[in-house]
Amino acid sequence: MTQQRRIHTKPLLFRRALVEGSLSVRPATAKAIRAGRVKKGDPFAAGELAGILAMKRTPELIPHCHPVPLTGTRVELRLAGGKVRVLAEAEAVYRTGVEMEALVGATIALLTVWDMVKYLEKDRRGGYPTTRLGPVTVVRKEKHRGAKR
Repeated sequence: MTQQRRIHTKPLLFRRALVEGSLSVRPATAKAIRAGRVKKGDPFAAGELAGILAMKRTPELIPHCHPVPLTGTRVELRLAGGKVRVLAEAEAVYRTGVEMEALVGATIALLTVWDMVKYLEKDRRGGYPTTRLGPVTVVRKEKHRGAKR
């Protein structure tokens, strides 16, 4: 059996993770988002806030994640053709990485958008034949001593 390194033995380092993801939506849904005509309100404002809040609650959602004192968060949503794109970034000076926080933030931001536009995405049978979540990918992870670079 392999032995795991305990978190308390790791040094405090600046850590940052950047995650990108997407949600494919129908052209009519993208048009409604662009025009500000989503019944529940602005899905991007709600998604960005939900993503930031989710980052802070990651250890409540994923059993083996340590509570990380985040020093920076960012969630940005935008439309690119028929896709909602998310960029989520988490930062901390801590003993363990922040990629799980960024992944959770990105995913929850996209799920929030989906929830707000699902009435536009459903087919006659209540399904979502064209709506697709993902991929959601860690595109950059960094750690180093000292201040931000």
